[in-house]
Amino acid sequence: MRVDAVVLDVDGVLVDVADSYRRAVVESVERLYGRTVDRDDLQPFKDAGGFNNDWELTDAVALYVLAGERGYDAPVAAFTDAVGDRGGGVAGARAVLADALSPADAEAVEAEWEPERLRETFQALYLGADLYRELESGDPPFETRGYIHDEPVLLDPETVEALTERYPVGVLTGRPAAEADIALDRAGLEVAADGRFTMDDWAEGKPHPRALVTLAERFDARRVAFVGDTLDDVRTAVNADAADGERAYYGVGVLTGGLRGDEGRAKYADAGASAVVDSVNDLPDLLE
Repeated sequence: MRVDAVVLDVDGVLVDVADSYRRAVVESVERLYGRTVDRDDLQPFKDAGGFNNDWELTDAVALYVLAGERGYDAPVAAFTDAVGDRGGGVAGARAVLADALSPADAEAVEAEWEPERLRETFQALYLGADLYRELESGDPPFETRGYIHDEPVLLDPETVEALTERYPVGVLTGRPAAEADIALDRAGLEVAADGRFTMDDWAEGKPHPRALVTLAERFDARRVAFVGDTLDDVRTAVNADAADGERAYYGVGVLTGGLRGDEGRAKYADAGASAVVDSVNDLPDLLE
């Protein structure tokens, strides 16, 4: 695989978020509604697509839990399969439940669903009180240390050196810009402002190809590898390759996020991945 630019996702690629973002998703729903799903149940949501923003993943889990209190008894896998069939994301989750529940129950679920409170709770759990005050410009709903401090770095310094010496390196992430800065700093990866797209920079989100194509244009690159830990990351590269007739895009899946082992490799392959590696630190050898 010969490329002349590399674009990296952050979560599950540069830092491990199993005990931070994913923990915050599960516990935010439990704090507000007294019930939640297991952490392992989050991967089927990710696989369904449209949940690169973990605030929206939290919303969908909350909707599923609230629907369960109204008699919806489909297991997570069946629910998320249906969500994927309806286009993924929160819109897909709401559409599935609107069809599955009676009009009265569907209306009750929507009334009990509180996206703003979920977001506040999530940010308080993830950021902790001090960072919440700094980044959210207000007091948190409760005091916590913050799960953001429990994100092991996955990217080795040797990999940073190998990649940045040979390629322009960009970042494409669903994180807010301030949280992306924290992760990049911890990973020791410097990326210029015009070499990154965060949640704050575009409305479409993955797997829409616009951000990846824009980075390729800015790098004046003809062949681009995009490395991520979800199926939507691979789909982003596939969609960019279809949308941009002047360049080639390669989706590379890593097995340090929610997708693991042979099953993860098979899912990546089905989504159109050009390659799958155990971790981002295998990337320099892959690109040789």
